[in-house]
Parts: sequence; structure tokens; C-alpha cells
Amino acid sequence: MIVVVGATGNVGRPLVEMLAGRGAEVTAVSRGDGPDGVRHVRADLGEPDSLRAAFAGADAVFLLVPGAGDGVDAGAVVDRVRASGVRKLALLSSQAVATRPGSASYAPMLALEQAVVGSGLEWTLLRAGGFDSNAYAWAPSIRSQGTVAAPFGDVGLPVVDPLDLAGVAAAVLLKDGHGGQAYELTGPELSTPRSRARDLGDALGTPIRFVEQSAAEARSAMLRFMPPAVADGTLEILGSPTPGEQRISPDAEKILGRAPHPFAAWAARNAGAFRP
Repeated sequence: MIVVVGATGNVGRPLVEMLAGRGAEVTAVSRGDGPDGVRHVRADLGEPDSLRAAFAGADAVFLLVPGAGDGVDAGAVVDRVRASGVRKLALLSSQAVATRPGSASYAPMLALEQAVVGSGLEWTLLRAGGFDSNAYAWAPSIRSQGTVAAPFGDVGLPVVDPLDLAGVAAAVLLKDGHGGQAYELTGPELSTPRSRARDLGDALGTPIRFVEQSAAEARSAMLRFMPPAVADGTLEILGSPTPGEQRISPDAEKILGRAPHPFAAWAARNAGAFRP
């Protein structure tokens, strides 16, 4: 049995569908309602004891934590996984753990990685770059005004499709040979906020006007839904990416057996979320 923790999000939901579609026995774990067609257990990473029922009898676990891992007791969660007799543990982590190891905003995720690596299990780290689905934050302004507001409009990053992250995770969970590996997962090309707005306009069949925000304006908006340290760390990556953060990694293509999707493909697949 494979347990997917975080089973209703942009990565977890397609991962559950992929695993079930390939005949795996799946348990979906979330705080709310779960996906149809598989066993579902309500649990909260903030309450590690609530995970016992979910992990019982599992062979492999996919672990996705909210945000940057704030509020998650890394040691307690990994202890619950190990105590259940699980053999394989895959963690969806962040590329920034490697590129910015001293950053306070990614310290909780670093602690989680360290707990996973020290677990004694067959572990795999999936270090993702920025998600294509972060563009959902633009949906209200696109629907109401036909605009996108973002800082650093011409700074490119190789953002990654959550569907590709799910595909990599499925391969890691279903096949052996990935133990002890840390994969860097990015999209196939550098994509700027301005170009992503243009791709969304193409998908919708109508131009989207791009509005350049100042860093201060962007930070103010981010603070509505993320802690200050995470907002500051995110802005550093968006505005001053390191060479490693702009590197297009070959790992996703090697595991998937195909090139990962560009942002334009994600936009075309999800255009309905941006229509009035």
C-alpha cells in the first residue's frame, strides 16, 4: 500500500490518480475530504499521532507538507512513518533547501529533509522549483480586470508543472532504484512573470495586461497568506535567483522518459480557472 500525505492538492491529487490507475493500493491522507475511489484517512501533520491509522500496513509514503514546513514537527512525523514499518519514503521538498541552505525561510524544510535522510528508510528527496500552479494567485485579477500584477517581470525561472512532479513521485514510489537520491525537479525552460501572463492570454484567447509591482507591493500582498520569512525568501528567489535556481535540471526528463511540460501547456490545461 502507498500512502499519499497531502492528497488533495495540485501534486497530491494527480499522484493519487496515477497510482490508482496503475493498480496500486492507495491511501489518501488530508485534513478535509479526500479524492474519490481510494481509501481516505483524515489526519493532520500538526498532530503526528493522527497519522498512525493512515500509515498502518503501508509499504511506501509520499510526504507533502503545507507551505515551507512551518509548524511540522519533522522528527515526530518521520518517527510515525518509521514506526509503522514503511520501507520507502519520498519527500516533496524545495530546490531552495540546496540553493539557500542558510535561509531562515527554508529552515523547517531543511529540518524535515534531515529527519528523512536520517530515518534509516529507503528515502528519496524531490526538490522542486517554483510551481506553475502558483499562477492561480492571478486568477481573481485576470477574471475581473484582465491583468496580472507581479514583481521582477523579466526574471526567468524554470517553473515546474505539478503534473510532472506527480509523475516523478509515482515512478519513485512504484519502482526501486531511487533510494538515497535527491532529485532537482524543474520545468524545461526559463519562464518570466511577463511570459507567463502572455501564455495565459494565449490560452484564454484574449490579451492579459502585465502590471509590474515593486518588491514592497509584492511583499505586502504575500503577507496576506504567508509568514514574513517565507515572503522575504520567495522575493529573494524571484528577484535575484542564483545560477542553481535558474538551471534547467535533467532529472525530471530522465525519470519521466519525456521532457517536462512548459508553462504554456499548464496554462492551456487549466485555462478554465481564469475565465470570468
